[in-house]
Amino acid sequence: MNEEIYDVTIIGGGPAGLFAAFYSGMREMKTKIIEYLPYLGGKVPYFYPEKVIRDIGGIAHATGEEVTDQLVEQAMTFGPTVVLGEQVVDMQRMDDGNFQLISSNGNIHYSKTIMLATGFGTLHSVKLDHPEAVYYEEKSLHYTVRKLADYHDKHVLISGGGNSAVDWALELENIAKSVTLIHRRNEFKGLESSVTKLKNSCVNVMTPYELKALHGTDGQIEKVILGHLENEADEKEIQVDRLVVNHGFQINLEPITTWGLEMKDGMIAVDSSMQTSVEGVFAIGDIAHYPDKLGLIAGAFNEGPIAVNRAKKIADPGDPVKHLFSTNFAAFEEDE
Repeated sequence: MNEEIYDVTIIGGGPAGLFAAFYSGMREMKTKIIEYLPYLGGKVPYFYPEKVIRDIGGIAHATGEEVTDQLVEQAMTFGPTVVLGEQVVDMQRMDDGNFQLISSNGNIHYSKTIMLATGFGTLHSVKLDHPEAVYYEEKSLHYTVRKLADYHDKHVLISGGGNSAVDWALELENIAKSVTLIHRRNEFKGLESSVTKLKNSCVNVMTPYELKALHGTDGQIEKVILGHLENEADEKEIQVDRLVVNHGFQINLEPITTWGLEMKDGMIAVDSSMQTSVEGVFAIGDIAHYPDKLGLIAGAFNEGPIAVNRAKKIADPGDPVKHLFSTNFAAFEEDE
């Protein structure tokens, strides 16, 4: 049993957790990151490795993989302990006020404070609800776009109406031979600027349509049948080489929901310091709930340092809470 006690243990190695780890290093806190996946970066490198991310200040154009690489490099600046492929299943406060974390594999971790940066929990793409879908999955039917080159000169069909569906349609417009986007409703839920760009693009937008049947051989889709939701007699048959389904995610927050934390709207309620209803336990990123929350990576980058500053006061009561910047450290200054 490892009884080493950390100042802060960050559960989740996505963007929010990685930047929080960097900032806690600046505050000279002994930091540990525990990530359920076998790599750092969270859902960004898994679902969006080649998707261009544009809503982070100072980064005009970068893919999910590029952003993740930079975040990981930054997070490792002060040498935090990193534990991969491990799920924390229980949290208990000990008699001395510190926390004990128990993982599914039996490992035990000790920490003065806890920072939950788990996103929405474990995420799984909502699968296409067709009996024949399983024959095409990971061959010509995908739930995210991992390599843009795989779609070069292909007839691509995208099903969905959110940001991901709209963004992938625009991203593939100049790569694929053709791109068709179908949605069950006439209106899309993507960002206004993206929807406007979609309307002015060469993407074939079909609403309100849904997939009725897939046809192909040996895992390769060759054509699909589309059905009109308002006119059953209106069916379309189109040629398809690649099908991308963006119907959202199935979210599982367990076992966190059993830890006695106040929940609101499926998230963890926090105060202005990002502290939960349990003193010493913080939540940042997608999992955190507070009024007027901004659900962007950029917002999570602000939440982490706020939580770290409060956690520092708990871990080291004699140290005054102060807001630090990288320019406070000579290590970041260029040699003269």
